Amino acid sequence: MASLKGAISAQKFIDIKDIYNNTLIMKSGSLRKVIMVTGTNFGMKSNDEQEIILNTFQGFLNAISFTLQIFVHSRKLNIEAYIERMLKRLEIESNELLRNQITEYCEFIRSFVEDNAIMSKSYFVVVPFDAAPISVASTKAKPSNPLTGFLSRFTKKEPVVDHGVAEGPDEQQRAAFRKLDEKIEQLEQRVSQVVSGLNQIGLRAVPLNNEEIVELFYNLYNPESVEKATLSIAQEHQSTS
Repeated sequence: MASLKGAISAQKFIDIKDIYNNTLIMKSGSLRKVIMVTGTNFGMKSNDEQEIILNTFQGFLNAISFTLQIFVHSRKLNIEAYIERMLKRLEIESNELLRNQITEYCEFIRSFVEDNAIMSKSYFVVVPFDAAPISVASTKAKPSNPLTGFLSRFTKKEPVVDHGVAEGPDEQQRAAFRKLDEKIEQLEQRVSQVVSGLNQIGLRAVPLNNEEIVELFYNLYNPESVEKATLSIAQEHQSTS
């Protein structure tokens, strides 16, 4: 009961109403899309390369006519997937010397991470669309439980399914969803412009889908835990590191 009350209280401080079609619907009626971006070691670039990156980034910012939010998500590094890969390598290794070295290496890595705060950083760009609010009650049937909706998606850790138009909406509700889809299309044009601009700098940019957005907020609101190895965001970050 205490956790339920805490979750409901936390919901008051979250400006997100729901997630629909890979888009955040804010309580104000505005829309947001989140893009995950790879980083670059700027300090390791030559002076000429740094100047090119800065000039390209400046040109990108001057070309857009809307605001952007850039944020960095830092979390304690989860090494379990890496350790598991090493242990699988150990199972097929026939050389006794290499087996001993792999075992000692895994023990060293585990001990080092336990004694030192090794942080993993993920980079995100939020693209807004602040057109006139659209009156849509919800992207699904009206919830009977206060936790049903955005917050419950990462509280209960249930898989996210695209709801589309709610079952049995009246014509007014259908019209509202059509307007919402039109606004999302306009927002996607902005996203395409941002992705293209970041690619020109040499950065890989990928818009998050519904499930990845929920995973991101699960991690944001659970800072005391390490990144869950099962989350696709964590796997994507590890594969590009």
